[in-house]
Amino acid sequence: MLGLRKAYGRLSSAMIRATIVVRFPHVSLGERIRFNGFPQFRIDRTARVSIGSGSIFTSKTSANFVGLFKRTSIYVGPDAELEIGENDGFSGVSIYCSLRIEIGPNLNCGGNVSIWDTDFHPLGAEARREHDLTQIGRAPIEIGPDVFIGAQSIILKGTRIGARSIIGAGSVVSGEIPADEIWAGNPARRIRSLSAG
Repeated sequence: MLGLRKAYGRLSSAMIRATIVVRFPHVSLGERIRFNGFPQFRIDRTARVSIGSGSIFTSKTSANFVGLFKRTSIYVGPDAELEIGENDGFSGVSIYCSLRIEIGPNLNCGGNVSIWDTDFHPLGAEARREHDLTQIGRAPIEIGPDVFIGAQSIILKGTRIGARSIIGAGSVVSGEIPADEIWAGNPARRIRSLSAG
């Protein structure tokens, strides 16, 4: 029975990959990418997207009991650039890339994390009333290698997370997070260093 489930999982993942290749031929996909359930993709034809080998995208609640409440969704807008490294893991994660998001290899991303490089709406009330899209704040996001982002966290525009750092569950993160540190909270604050000594 377990062997049958594994075979079905591999077949399902291969079918999802084939669908993505047909719908988004401009997306660069590495080898051994696994899809547990169908992710939601919206990728502009002028966008540049690469997904590294060995990455995993989980969109089925039965594949991860952390309490997923949605599929993994990836939006990449006109002329935007999304780079996902090798062996990254996403479960019910929302990535919204309007400018540039770079994610290093070996990311552990907890359930229902959001990574957004835009404010979505202008901050000024008048600009919001007028739907002035030119007033929407955007800034690139950079996530280094071997980072762990806890479940339900939100990574906001302009964030840079250094290598091997950990973001506690439920955190709201913006700004510069140095390498080898634990940050948590809303807004996220430094908890301690991961360095020995």
